[in-house]
Amino acid sequence: MPMTADDATAPHLDEVDRIIEGWERAREDLDIEPLAVFSRISRLSRYLETARRDSFTAAGLEGWEFDMLSALRRSGDDALSPGALMRQTLVTSGTMTTRIDKLVTRGLITKSRSPRDGRAVEVRLQPDGVSRVDAAMESLLAAERELLHPLASEDRSALADALRSLLLTFEVDDPLDR
Repeated sequence: MPMTADDATAPHLDEVDRIIEGWERAREDLDIEPLAVFSRISRLSRYLETARRDSFTAAGLEGWEFDMLSALRRSGDDALSPGALMRQTLVTSGTMTTRIDKLVTRGLITKSRSPRDGRAVEVRLQPDGVSRVDAAMESLLAAERELLHPLASEDRSALADALRSLLLTFEVDDPLDR
């Protein structure tokens, strides 16, 4: 006999369990198994978005600014072409130009001609950009650790592996995600 949300002995049912229970009552003919996964992912993403917003705000950044600065920070020498930034942040050329100009105005990056190829442009982090993206990343990682704290290390690893397997099925033919 399946447990119900009203069962006093039910171990830690979450809101998704209650949603699933309601759909099982309303539509016995539906296979609602995907709800158990994707409704939880959706709900968890709300907590993650709050953590991201708080971390970025504390560092004086917006989400798109963090994305740009972190792409540059991960690049190894803190410089990328606008095209590489477009691929990593998944925005259009016009959006990228506007974002680069805004970050240059804020003194977080510079834009200059490449010394290797005078036709190419390089976007490079400035010290304030480095300190802001580092502060945001440290804060975000602390918040994400807190979100994952209820899971044992092996459970976090198993969850990451399962999510990677699922995500790879979508990214396999998408050259922008490489």
